[in-house]
Amino acid sequence: MTDKTQQLKAFERLLIIMDELREQCPWDKKQTMESLRHLTIEEVYELGDAILDNDLDEVKKELGDVLLHIVFYSKIGSETNHFDIAEVCNSICDKLIDRHPHIYGDVSVDNEEDVKRNWEQLKLKEGKKSVLEGVPRSLPAMVKASRVQDKVAGVGFDWEEPHQVWEKVEEEIQELKHEVDSGNKENMENEFGDVLFSLINYARFLKINPENALEKTNKKFIKRFQYLEEKAKSLNKSLKDMSLREMDVYWEEAKKI
Repeated sequence: MTDKTQQLKAFERLLIIMDELREQCPWDKKQTMESLRHLTIEEVYELGDAILDNDLDEVKKELGDVLLHIVFYSKIGSETNHFDIAEVCNSICDKLIDRHPHIYGDVSVDNEEDVKRNWEQLKLKEGKKSVLEGVPRSLPAMVKASRVQDKVAGVGFDWEEPHQVWEKVEEEIQELKHEVDSGNKENMENEFGDVLFSLINYARFLKINPENALEKTNKKFIKRFQYLEEKAKSLNKSLKDMSLREMDVYWEEAKKI
């Protein structure tokens, strides 16, 4: 591990390289904030994959990619005299100090929930009209639901006990079943959404990140299905030519690996 001096030197090296690339590289010279946006989103997802895979070497690499994008945006901002990397850093430092009065002020907190509650209240005092203003519109629906629930809970709009949330899940499932029986597609979609929203809320009470949980299940399913494909290939068979009973044998094998 390196000390603060070495860390600052490494960051300075990145800033110098960014300056050089922006001046000399045809591709880097051409980029705008808009052209980088989709690449930034992709890099964050790659970082998320590395975290879920617990691949720390890959986490390190992906963090570098994300950091490069932060420096890149800041360089572009400096060229139009809107902001530079120092202003970006000072802005987040000021926010962290303001949002942590229990560290940098005289506010007392007892636990993590107190901190989150104070955080949302401070945001409202800063001029936010709603605690939900900070939820990006373009977030994936599951992540957005989780963030919305977390934020409203921060100002006291929440259930008291996990069993109450589970009862709500069961209630929504019954309502979905009713609409399935009635055959109304639009109502089915609405109730299905309510079931998902309630399950995501229940996950919060269980201290489970629903996005991570679903992605782990995705990865598990993909790994098992690919094992099934390899087994079929080794038998010179196509999956569509195998019976469900045959496939189930290899699926159970995959589960044991």
